[in-house]
Amino acid sequence: MKVGYQTTVDKQYQSIQADGLKALPVLISVAQKKDKMEKYIVWHIEGGLGKNVAATALLPSLAKKYKDRKIIIVASYPEVFLNNPHIYRVYRVGLTAYFYDDYILGKDTLVFRHEPYFQTGHILKQKHLVENWADLLGVEYTKQLPELHRNMIQKNFDLGWKRDKPLFLFQTNGGLFSGQQHGYAWIRDMPIELSLYIAEKIVKDYHVIQITREGTPTIQGVEVINYPLTNMELFSLVAASEKRILIDSCLQHSAAAFNLPSTVLWIGTASENFGYEMHTNIKALPPKGNTKLIDAYLFDASFEGVPHECPYQDINEMFNLKEIDVALKNL
Repeated sequence: MKVGYQTTVDKQYQSIQADGLKALPVLISVAQKKDKMEKYIVWHIEGGLGKNVAATALLPSLAKKYKDRKIIIVASYPEVFLNNPHIYRVYRVGLTAYFYDDYILGKDTLVFRHEPYFQTGHILKQKHLVENWADLLGVEYTKQLPELHRNMIQKNFDLGWKRDKPLFLFQTNGGLFSGQQHGYAWIRDMPIELSLYIAEKIVKDYHVIQITREGTPTIQGVEVINYPLTNMELFSLVAASEKRILIDSCLQHSAAAFNLPSTVLWIGTASENFGYEMHTNIKALPPKGNTKLIDAYLFDASFEGVPHECPYQDINEMFNLKEIDVALKNL
């Protein structure tokens, strides 16, 4: 009998002789036509939790532009993406068994693995992180906000944060719970003197929850969360809060995702890169004097906030306290 096969370059079926077979002739495709293939987009996202949350802002635009493709996310924080309706599959970075066979080898796949932090617009503080990513993905930037999709169990986490008074979420320190060299990273963390100044003005009317890391100064008379939560529990705390004063962290990204305007303090990082117009963004004052940026390369200071890079002498040099007072009155 003769068995046909279709080549990758010839639409005509070629035939081979298969002696000894009594079955009816069949056609075997050794290379499917591309228009009949499953089409994929692989978006690889590394970095911190806040960066992963920010990336969700572009998923609707990506799905709209590539309607015929299934979106596959490979991320450092996959739980951020699990319930998103625009996504086909989610993988954790480094846990991608059989990925090459399933989505790369012989497949019709577009791969996006870029680092938006190293784009000119980001380094020069000209563009938001999401806008830089939009440029790299080839989608339109319309100041999209992040999206966090929670299932019914995750939404019920909010109930665990009910207190006798309205909940005021007060974040003084951020970053990873382990692996950071210093307990206080001046570039993003709030100085304890400033934390005490703010807490005194809000503790009377609210149940204040301080979010910080283990080993950092805590505020007396408030509830302190200085132990790890799951990311969804952390987001539920944002969702359940009545008011918020935050620093540059995943919490200000998640507040934007829940459409919850917040006051955000910016020290060594820029709201132009990471912030949202819906928030009240209070920027640190420009440093005085001739700051020695001996280790600075593409950025003025490292995310770790090493001590010798700090250009401020006290909180009055760092912030205009009257601006903070106005923000507190307008909460």
